Formats: sequence, C-alpha cells, structure tokens
Amino acid sequence: MPGWVEILIRSVVFLIVLFLITKGLGKKQMSQLNIFQYITGIVIGSIVAIHVTDATTNPVYGILALAVWFLIPLAVEFLSLKSKRFRNIVQGKGTVLIQNGKIMKDNLKKERFTTDNLLEELRNNQVFNAADVEFAVLEQTGKVNILPKKENQPVTPKILGQQVAPEKEPQTVIMDGKVLLEPLANASLNTDWLDTELAKMNVSIENVFLGQVDSDGQLTVDLYDDQLTVPEPTEKPLLLATMKKCQADLELFALAAENEQSKQLYQNNSKRMQQAIDKITPYLQ
Repeated sequence: MPGWVEILIRSVVFLIVLFLITKGLGKKQMSQLNIFQYITGIVIGSIVAIHVTDATTNPVYGILALAVWFLIPLAVEFLSLKSKRFRNIVQGKGTVLIQNGKIMKDNLKKERFTTDNLLEELRNNQVFNAADVEFAVLEQTGKVNILPKKENQPVTPKILGQQVAPEKEPQTVIMDGKVLLEPLANASLNTDWLDTELAKMNVSIENVFLGQVDSDGQLTVDLYDDQLTVPEPTEKPLLLATMKKCQADLELFALAAENEQSKQLYQNNSKRMQQAIDKITPYLQ
C-alpha cells in the first residue's frame, strides 16, 4: 500500500475515533478547560498526531491509547461528582482577587497574576476602575468573574420597583422557508394560525428566511430579500390604545351625563378600566 494512501486511511480512522471520543466526553470538554481537561486534550491530540503522520507505528496501539485516555477522564468526572475534595484536587478552586472592594495582593502573587493582568480582566468585564468592583474571583478555568458594587450595577425593574411581564424563550417556527412543527406546537399554535399571520403581512412562507413567535404569540419574520421590509407587529400597541380610548370615552360620558345615577355608573366603569389598564400595561409595552 502506498504511503500516502495509508496516511489518508489513518487520518480518516483517527478523525472518526477522535470525534466519538469528544462526543463521549460531553460538551463540558469543549468549553473552557480546567487543568485535567487541558492535559487530556494535549495528550489525545499528541497521540492522534503521532499515529496519523508516522506510518511505522501500529494504529491499534494508538486506538488503545485513545481508549485509555477516554476512560480516564470519564472516571475522573465520576469521582469529581462524588467527592468535593477530589474535585478540588483535580479541577482546582477559584481564587478571590478582590474582596469587599479590596485587592488581595497575596492571592495575586499566588496565581502569578500581575496588576496589568487584573486590570485587563476587569476591562474584559467592562470595568475600567478597580474601585468599582466589590468582588472578583479567578475561576479554575482561568476566567475572572466580577461583582460590581451596588451603585455600579445596572438598573433593573426590580430596583425601580416596577412590574414587568414574564417572558419565555421565543420559538423558531420557520427556518429557510420551511415550517418547524415542533416549536409551533410548543407555542400552542398551528399551521392555520401561521398562514393567517403571514397573510396579514402579505408574505408567502417560501420567502421567509427566519420566523419566530415570542411569548405573547406575536410573529416576527426576516425575509430572504433584504430590500423588502415587514411592518412590526402592532397588536399589543393597538390593544392598549383601544383600552385607553374606552377609558377616555367613559370619562366623557360621565361629564356629559345629566342623570346622577348614569354619571356615577360611567365614573365607576372608568375607574375599573383605568385599573385594568394599569395592570395590563407592563404586558403590552
């Protein structure tokens, strides 16, 4: 067998084996690596490189070595789930770099982290002044996570005391001009509803590159033709405007009514409508 053919076959075989090993180790292996995962990746890559490029080696030994380095990480992950102490040894622990707004110099030296390194990581977290940080920790993966001081944290509706509507993840119901039935069913909708909504937009499904339904049941689409624009959904703003108009009409009726009983009836209904508007406004904005 020619050498180039053997190299080609070895490459394909080890690529398949490496793919199966990576799938078996799980998604965690492909994220930021801890110490043991980093070592495992280097060893597996070296084994594959040696047995793919060197035709004098026995590929069976290479596959056997890969099998060993597949089983070892699985065993380590299993033991890590069972023992906190073992997990600390294998994966390491996070190191506090800033605590109570004070930089921990000894921990910086322990991790061989310079002041420039710390400032760079703070900038990666959109923080340019170390005095704005309440807490920062160097994770075992090498990533620095920070907690800004209370006055430097983003303002949220909870801080402002405002109520917001609950929101679920949007469902992608059209992709590449094809209807996705499972997401459509997850949104408690059907194809008849989808056809009706597309007809309102004067759009055919074949022209839709991407279509999504939000938690309120509103359909938004992106078309293949970038020159065409689709109007934004107006159901919620129209509903809110209609309710406000009804409330205003009730107030006018109350002012125009000559009968005291009728006036009181209009005023009571106007107050009820206003209460309904106050409750539903967060859901319609």
